[in-house]
Amino acid sequence: MYDKELVRDILAQILEATQKISQRFQPIKKVSDFTDSPAGMEKLDSICMLLIAIGESLKNIDKITNNSLLIQYPGIDWKGVKGLRDIITHQYFDIDAEEIFRVCEKYIPPLSKTIEKIISDLSQ
Repeated sequence: MYDKELVRDILAQILEATQKISQRFQPIKKVSDFTDSPAGMEKLDSICMLLIAIGESLKNIDKITNNSLLIQYPGIDWKGVKGLRDIITHQYFDIDAEEIFRVCEKYIPPLSKTIEKIISDLSQ
């Protein structure tokens, strides 16, 4: 068994990070909104930092739960989310703004909903 309270706390941090990403991404309508201005690049940088934090936190959840929790929610590509953390961290100067745009647009909303579901399930 694992410490559910600790896992819920980490999940709450992940949920907050997904909400911040959604908020910061809201004014971004196309990739060039990231790349064509200093303000856009700051948004890209801040979103990448949150994506790193999410990936690292998910890795910690796997350690704490002995890989038993996240696999119960197959609607998310957990390996991909954790792998994105590695890509951003190790290839930071080669970040593909198009890929980050796609992640924010397509994958952050379902990730956020799934994290909410896991928190709810653990609270029962």
